Amino acid sequence: MTLVKTVRTALLGLLAFGTMSGVVAAQTNAPLLPKVPPGTVLTIGDPVTQKALEVSGLIKELSFEVKWANISGGPQTSEAFRAKALDVGSVAEIPSIFANWNNLPVRNIAYRERRDPIANPIYRFGVAPGAGIKTLADFRGKRIAFSPGQAQGALVLRALHAAGLKKSDVTLVELPSTGDVYPKALASKQVDVAPLGGVYIRRYIAQYGGDGATLVEHGLRDDPGHLYAPQWVLDDPAKAAALAEYVGLWARATEWVNKNPEIWIKEYYVGQQGLSQDDGEYLVKLTGEQVVSGDWSEVKKRHQETINLLAAELGYKPFDVEKIFDNRFEKTASAALAKSQ
Repeated sequence: MTLVKTVRTALLGLLAFGTMSGVVAAQTNAPLLPKVPPGTVLTIGDPVTQKALEVSGLIKELSFEVKWANISGGPQTSEAFRAKALDVGSVAEIPSIFANWNNLPVRNIAYRERRDPIANPIYRFGVAPGAGIKTLADFRGKRIAFSPGQAQGALVLRALHAAGLKKSDVTLVELPSTGDVYPKALASKQVDVAPLGGVYIRRYIAQYGGDGATLVEHGLRDDPGHLYAPQWVLDDPAKAAALAEYVGLWARATEWVNKNPEIWIKEYYVGQQGLSQDDGEYLVKLTGEQVVSGDWSEVKKRHQETINLLAAELGYKPFDVEKIFDNRFEKTASAALAKSQ
């Protein structure tokens, strides 16, 4: 073998397998490696899928080392990305958009939605006692809890748009959408309206319904869920291959939860989250069936509409949705499901 051929072979080997330090980077349009190179490690912030993989036994199929991080939601994952302490996280639609607006290059690599997003919304609007709100149009002149950079904040803006209202027609009160902050803000009449999710929908009415607390259905799609990763992680060929494997198992774990609601209630909602059996059953019914998409065309279209809306309302510069999707992963989740049937 000539020296030129030897050097060329060595370079091709480096490009194929990458390095854990990320010195050798792969372009996002480069084919994913068919197998995860030995020694690859991913730090994953996806506690719900972690539990589903453990309970289902699918976790045994991981071919690489995983360091699990108890991190979820846009603010936490973005902070961890910046600290280079996380390789992939699970979030809703908005964090990847705001990350790019805040000079944190990330891309979505997996997507799932609810089979019937209108019948099974993630959020409902809680209404403070005495606020006199029955429809979205009644939001005019009201104080609305708002969390920019998170799904709840985007839903507020979508609801205003759907009702023919502008941001100037209401008072947006910035509050973190963590824990029971929103229910308490409603009960104390700090705000008139706030998007509530999960068990807080049920608990808010149970606690304050007697005082006049109510709910308003928004009738909008609020169900997108994503896995997303920083660009520098996706540029590492070994880690990109590991992400592809994880996306496949993530899809299969989603399907397992769909098919095993009673086990999921017992092991996750009751066993891990400490909720009651009734709460677990309520959340399973609230969620409905989750489905994994193998075609991102409609997903991207909705994302572009969200980008444009947020840019117009919050003063950001709109950008092309392709900036936040890594198309190499578009078929990965659905292909894993098809292969496991």
